[in-house]
Amino acid sequence: MKTLSFLGETPTQALQNALKECGDDGIVISTKKISDKRTNGKDMYEILIALEEDKDEDQFRHKVQVKPTTNDKIDLSPQFYDFRAEILQMQEEIKKVQKTLWEPKSKLYDLVVPSEFIDIYKLFEKNDFDEEMTYTILKKTITQLPLSMKSNEQKINDFFKLILRRMIPIKFEVPMRVHQRKVMMFVGPTGVGKTTTIAKLAARYAYKMGMEYKVGIITLDSFRVGAIEQLKAYANIMRLPLEIVKKSEDLVEAILRLQDCHYILIDTAGSSQYDIEKIESINEYQNRLQEIEIEKILVLPANVKKNDLFEIYDQYSILGINNILFTKLDETRSFGNIISFAYKIKKSISYLSIGQNVPDDLITAEDTYLIDCFMEQKIPKKLKK
Repeated sequence: MKTLSFLGETPTQALQNALKECGDDGIVISTKKISDKRTNGKDMYEILIALEEDKDEDQFRHKVQVKPTTNDKIDLSPQFYDFRAEILQMQEEIKKVQKTLWEPKSKLYDLVVPSEFIDIYKLFEKNDFDEEMTYTILKKTITQLPLSMKSNEQKINDFFKLILRRMIPIKFEVPMRVHQRKVMMFVGPTGVGKTTTIAKLAARYAYKMGMEYKVGIITLDSFRVGAIEQLKAYANIMRLPLEIVKKSEDLVEAILRLQDCHYILIDTAGSSQYDIEKIESINEYQNRLQEIEIEKILVLPANVKKNDLFEIYDQYSILGINNILFTKLDETRSFGNIISFAYKIKKSISYLSIGQNVPDDLITAEDTYLIDCFMEQKIPKKLKK
């Protein structure tokens, strides 16, 4: 029997050196550490391999075998090396590499996302944030963010929160003065929650603003009997006046009857964004009020794709939209669509509807609240009234 010694800086390297020399015919007798880098500058491991002159092929079926011999100079106790730590480290490295592989939907983008930014990129992707805007934000951040900040996850998150805060247009609520009056018209597609939202706002203005404002409601929605009955029920509960207008020429008289109200809220008939005739019919009512300033609010659902939001806005923009109000925030887990949408159309967000409860599930829009929704992918438990 012939004994050979092979060295390596790791047990794996020593074994590879042995296999190159002996192939499958060697028997591993022992593996041991013979040098420590703390004392000699590097770790060294030794593997002893035994070879027989007349080898039986059935005896050497495995690459790694442990077989003691009668040679007193050889450490006969088998020693084993735990490869688990190295395997786990390799798995972590593979995960990092996989994270950096970005496959954008558009071939125009050639950005390779560094591992430090991959989590925030995934967050933008999950939130259905506009892809072009995501690309621009990430590219500028990767090139401009100081190196000292790139290694700190919290600083990266704070930086992106700051970017989002600058992008979100907000219309802040300003309480009315005693001598002021505001007429607000709510428009939007069918089923977005205009009627329920108007009831929430009416209750807010009448009872939750610190001053009991006088509030009147007008409905132009003569198409749906259910909508009229719903508003009647809310108006009776809150003891608010309700005017039902079926013809455009009757709108001026209805407003005159509510002239002592601080807030006049007008509900309109919902229609598909593709039903241009119905949308244009709302202009007939507006034309009757040329001497009265009307704030037109487009009510949009948060749980639709950003492309649908743009289509709705494009069709309703003929009405001269002033600001937007989002409903159904409790029915989605992605909020990048409403942030990127509001930024692109340059219209401020006034209120957010976060549930069906009247009047509680309505809050004033805040950039910090929307950013919390974006980062957590859900509406925060602690509501901001």
